Amino acid sequence: MTLAPETTTLKVQVNVGHDWVTVCDLDRLPAGRGVAALLPDGRQIALFRDRAGRTYGIDNRDPFCGAAVLSRGLTGNHQGRPFVASPLLKQRFDLESGQCLDDPAVSVAVYEVRAV
Repeated sequence: MTLAPETTTLKVQVNVGHDWVTVCDLDRLPAGRGVAALLPDGRQIALFRDRAGRTYGIDNRDPFCGAAVLSRGLTGNHQGRPFVASPLLKQRFDLESGQCLDDPAVSVAVYEVRAV
């Protein structure tokens, strides 16, 4: 007799206000890359999962040019801080705090993300 393994798909949820909103399956979030998700109120967020499995969510809109492109940026690590570099002007944004690493006066919104 062959037993089929139980398949469980984890969901990625984002905390918006006091509610958790399911945005995608975890397997749709490739390690080292970003994806954009549309929230119920029309905002776009950029979701990332690092190679260690940690998930991050920040505003998808690049504050320097106004385009919703941060989900397409390159991820990296600078002095222990995970970041995404904008694909347009290359400014780096800390994935944990939203702070721009290249201009401390600029930041993007950060969202609490979990996989359930």
